[in-house]
Amino acid sequence: MTLLESVRSETLREGSIPVLETKRLKMRAPRHGDVKAVATLANDRRIAENSARIPHPYGADDAAQWIASVNAQLNDHAGETAFVITLADGTLIGACGFGLLREGAPEIGYWLGSAYWGQGYATEAVHAVIDYAFDDCGHDALQAGARVTNPASRRVLEKCGFQWTGVGLYRIRALNSSAPIDRFRLDRGLWSSLKAWGMARRVV
Repeated sequence: MTLLESVRSETLREGSIPVLETKRLKMRAPRHGDVKAVATLANDRRIAENSARIPHPYGADDAAQWIASVNAQLNDHAGETAFVITLADGTLIGACGFGLLREGAPEIGYWLGSAYWGQGYATEAVHAVIDYAFDDCGHDALQAGARVTNPASRRVLEKCGFQWTGVGLYRIRALNSSAPIDRFRLDRGLWSSLKAWGMARRVV
């Protein structure tokens, strides 16, 4: 079974967004009860240095502020749509979402706790969120970025059909400086073609 065949959106909803289920994951709106788990996982310099907005150190107050700020203005697709990523047993392992953070198309972002790297979870989660952004939210394109020193994140985006568009500089909060970022874009038409022809790679 390909990744494209394994992803499905459930009709269950938590608050203003649905619960998404894939072959191995359940993705839902973050809750106040997730503060401790999010703070524990995200308080990792390797995660912060590969994201634009995650500070380091990252504590419970940071997690609570993030949870309170996302999924607040979804009727007009403004703000940030976010899901926490959990395993089948409910263990929280990371987060994924998208928002109008810069000019142009919404930007997708994701992170996983380091214990869950290299198992295909990020690709699986990003795939599900792309489906939601295009099919449920009606977006025509998505943007993404990955630090040029982070080939694993680049591979996730490429597996999901994103096309490289160039290099830019992003301010990295944890570094308190800017760093070069590979920029990517995925259009709805390409995504539809990939789904129609079953061209997505298997999760590894």
